[in-house]
Amino acid sequence: MNEYALTITEDEAIVLFEFFWRFDEMGRLRFEHPAEYLALQRISAQINKTTPAMFAPNYCALLAGARERIAAGFEGDVPGMASRT
Repeated sequence: MNEYALTITEDEAIVLFEFFWRFDEMGRLRFEHPAEYLALQRISAQINKTTPAMFAPNYCALLAGARERIAAGFEGDVPGMASRT
């Protein structure tokens, strides 16, 4: 499995810390300032440059496998997550 490094500024780190803290505490994933959206967009742009996986013909299978590996053994509740029935 490949590993990638992403770079963020201190300002982005502060803004994202608050964004994720609020999500963890309140269970709502909602932007309260344009800077939160922009910081996430900058991370997304870096991810788009690192791997061509999202353009692979078997992307759905790659996504399903990645989700399973990352969540393996996790049994807690996820704030704001729609119920999976």
